[in-house]
Amino acid sequence: MRILVPGGCGYTGSVLVPKLVEAGHEVTVVDAQWFGHNLTECRAKVIRQDIRAGVDCSNQDAIIHLANIANDPAGDLNPKLTWEVNALAAAQLADSAVRAGVRQFIYASSGSVYGVSDEPQVTEETPLMPLTEYNKTKMVAERIFLSYAQNMAIQIIRPGTVCGVSPRQRLDITVNGMVAGACNRGTISVVCGEQNRPNIQIEDLTNLYLWMLERPHLTGIWNAGFENLTGMEIARKVQLYCKDIPIVESSSPDRRSYRMNSDKLLNAGFQPWRSVDHAITDLISSYGEGHLREEDKCFNLKTMRALSIA
Repeated sequence: MRILVPGGCGYTGSVLVPKLVEAGHEVTVVDAQWFGHNLTECRAKVIRQDIRAGVDCSNQDAIIHLANIANDPAGDLNPKLTWEVNALAAAQLADSAVRAGVRQFIYASSGSVYGVSDEPQVTEETPLMPLTEYNKTKMVAERIFLSYAQNMAIQIIRPGTVCGVSPRQRLDITVNGMVAGACNRGTISVVCGEQNRPNIQIEDLTNLYLWMLERPHLTGIWNAGFENLTGMEIARKVQLYCKDIPIVESSSPDRRSYRMNSDKLLNAGFQPWRSVDHAITDLISSYGEGHLREEDKCFNLKTMRALSIA
């Protein structure tokens, strides 16, 4: 299958694309490479290009759309840029895909579109309460893609917070940041420890995209978060593997808190095999190998500021 992956050089893409190639697919990546080129040893075709300039979708069977301004602080840095990349470019991409005859479109949305919810567990039918520019643009992009459901198979994945090791390592997400802090600074930093968030290990998420490629009939919206944990529960897990490291809690204006129900996906047959514990031990091993350093390139906001993207 010929697959186009906008944003394929990023945190998720640099794990996913080699898997796609290994599975025998012909892969083309389009990425602005603000965070580097992390596919140098992969047999994918990599095009350095900002998706706002338009993406050539011709001769592609499927698209896995990963390109976006990711996480709330980076999204709030320049709201105009966030809307251009996450929503306007998404609309342009969808139109180009339909015109080119693309049959299947998988979109990497975010569980953060739920915002704050008092529900015991949010399902795909739970009303959305996006709180930030990032959350809002992801919600709008979902609606854009769903409007093309009569033209191609639309599959929208709402992942929980992703965790684990990647060639384009991120340390500005919960589990990864806590482990990096424990290893590099000797403290486990928890922000808003009582808030609930779903989590998904990066190997499970990337396997899910391959699984969906083989099942174009599974259209619509799919939650993908298999461990609902508070920040403090994650911190205590990290502490189990990093003995004698203290937990330091702080506050934040970020009010997002929700527990995700992914039964729809599990009932369809997908089975996760990795956990937050696996992510923690993988990250600690990465640190032991000389990686997982708290460099600016591992933080979206710091990188965007350094590049003067905003």
